Amino acid sequence: MKNYIVATILALTLTGCTLTPVIEQTPLQIQAIQSRDYETNKVVTFAATMSVLQDLGYIIQSADKDTGFITATSTTANTTNFMEAMGGVNTRSVTKVTVFIEEFKPTLTRVRLNFVNQRSGSSSYGQQFQNDTPITDPATYNNALEKIEDAIFIRKG
Repeated sequence: MKNYIVATILALTLTGCTLTPVIEQTPLQIQAIQSRDYETNKVVTFAATMSVLQDLGYIIQSADKDTGFITATSTTANTTNFMEAMGGVNTRSVTKVTVFIEEFKPTLTRVRLNFVNQRSGSSSYGQQFQNDTPITDPATYNNALEKIEDAIFIRKG
């Protein structure tokens, strides 16, 4: 009788575990989420993008109008979990973004964003770690790209 109960519990436990399939996106799908074309020149697009990043709370790390490349980091957000509270791990979490602005014609530019969550820290033994996680939520990119579009509209008006 005991074996029957153990077998039933084991069977119920194992059948309750389901794996959610991970849907891999192709590089072309990722690029479509991260990019948008604007009908304006590179100078206006670059300025609008810089302004939007700052409005969103990012600190510009580097920016080069000639190459169209911008890097920025969000303000540091300290997180506390059980291990940190017990003195085992000290972590910090930031969001980084890279931007590439490419001019196809004098009146057509493309902006491509890449957001990454970065968690880094050290243990009480001095061991360092870093964990980068790409942000793949289309809403994140759509929000930022719409704000850039609005900023371009204002600059062109």
